[in-house]
Amino acid sequence: MDYKTIIFEKKENYVLITLNRPEKMNALNKQMFDELDDAFQIIELDETVRALILTGTGEKAFAAGADIKELNDSNKLSGKLFSEYGSKVMQRLAQLRIPTIAAINGFALGGGCELTLACHMRFASENAKMGQPEVNLGIIPGYGGTQRLTHLVGRAKAMELILTGNLINAVDAEKIGLVNAVYKLEELLPKTEEFVKLILSKAPLAVSAGVECILSADELSPLEGLAFESRKFGEVCGTEDFKEGTKAFLEKRQANFKAC
Repeated sequence: MDYKTIIFEKKENYVLITLNRPEKMNALNKQMFDELDDAFQIIELDETVRALILTGTGEKAFAAGADIKELNDSNKLSGKLFSEYGSKVMQRLAQLRIPTIAAINGFALGGGCELTLACHMRFASENAKMGQPEVNLGIIPGYGGTQRLTHLVGRAKAMELILTGNLINAVDAEKIGLVNAVYKLEELLPKTEEFVKLILSKAPLAVSAGVECILSADELSPLEGLAFESRKFGEVCGTEDFKEGTKAFLEKRQANFKAC
């Protein structure tokens, strides 16, 4: 697919996707969803990709929400389909078995905020503002915001943000656990890439297994989760990475992981 609304960059063993509709503050539209869905599928199928960073073009916005022009003519049926499609794309992102990080370089509102919520981690620039202001348009979050925001910050805070439509700055977002860290705008992407490279220095199969186990906590009962963790623990104990990691520890040297 020839991308028009996103920039897809393969950097060694990770991918950087940049939302690229600067004239619309990177607002999400049908074409962008199509392109993101295609990009996420490529990442799913490429075993050499071990992490994903998602950011936006410019210094003002990660993504300022869904494209209101596309949304404006929605009725009960088309609105449901609009929500289901965007939700499907974001679920594909949420279920990736590699670490995914949103580098939030400005406004992340509505669907833009929901896109960050579908990532496993979020770093923000000092000028970033986040929120779910859909109630001001007479609607609610439609791409998983009511569910993922609640899991991240708790029911009471999710109620406050979604029912008032209030925006919060990066510092407050970090305080409530909505973002992992806050950086100066010019440091955001370098610091995010530095973090990704730290993860990439670890045992790849162990990282992937860790992601799977953490994601399973949302779907399994505590006992089922423990059983799943034990199964994954056994699987990684059978890898060459495990042998190399423990041998390197005992020999007091840096491990040379090969993901096999």
